[in-house]
Amino acid sequence: MDVLFPGLAAMPQRFAVTFVELSDRRPAAIGPARVTPFAVVHASGAPSYAVRLEYGGKTIAYSGDTEWTEALIDVSADADLFVCEAYFFDKKMKYHLDWQTLSANRARLRCRRLILTHMSRDMLDRLHEADVESAHDGLTLTLD
Repeated sequence: MDVLFPGLAAMPQRFAVTFVELSDRRPAAIGPARVTPFAVVHASGAPSYAVRLEYGGKTIAYSGDTEWTEALIDVSADADLFVCEAYFFDKKMKYHLDWQTLSANRARLRCRRLILTHMSRDMLDRLHEADVESAHDGLTLTLD
């Protein structure tokens, strides 16, 4: 915490702060939830993970920033919802996914529902060409 916000750890907190170190593909119990990280391909100075969250009989997977990696197949497997970045429509960019790559691998993901997020202007302008849901400010979801 002090690395990102120097002096913050010495300040009184209004709520409990707990840090949990996650390891690739090792589930961790965090309260009543189970969180499993999957290493992905993104330069960040720390391990970059896609995350699988299991809670209340539902599973939500989140890609985070990453270029295509086979780990996305595992993180999304049988998830009720996979929230995945699609930064560009078809332009390839290191450390980020494009819709065409994601679409080409869609059947392999095996998630029940896919929602795109982290979209650039390029992707937003061509969103009508993608046959998939997309995130937007204020979006509220219900998982069946």
